[in-house]
Amino acid sequence: MRAWRSFVTASAALMARLDRELEAEHGLSLGEYEVLAFLSESPERRLRMTDLADALHLSPSGLTRRLDQLVKQGWVCRQRCDIDKRGYYAVLTDAGFAKVVAAAPVHVRGVREHLIDRLSRRQLETLGSALRRVEVHELHRVQ
Repeated sequence: MRAWRSFVTASAALMARLDRELEAEHGLSLGEYEVLAFLSESPERRLRMTDLADALHLSPSGLTRRLDQLVKQGWVCRQRCDIDKRGYYAVLTDAGFAKVVAAAPVHVRGVREHLIDRLSRRQLETLGSALRRVEVHELHRVQ
């Protein structure tokens, strides 16, 4: 129980800190940054909205709400899917790409300062191994 509580508390506190830093320096929430970063790493900087929602573990309506803000800022646009006319892509705009490139150093610095630098190499390896095991189990269950 102690490990579980520490995981929940530490991960929530870390995410809140990263969110505050991105917001303060770039006017961008951590959730918005995740969308921009994920799209920036995708082929053609776009993904079907259903695939993006799945990758970010969001409901379709949760993704829609998050995208609405990004579209309003001009960082993402929606594009009708050429294969399935019922579907849409979320597409990273040039302005969105510039935004994520500008914000990335703040995010990386925060992850390093608040997580990586707090742990020894052995602790990081153990943490990574343990979390990959949970991740693989959960991904297998979803499919």
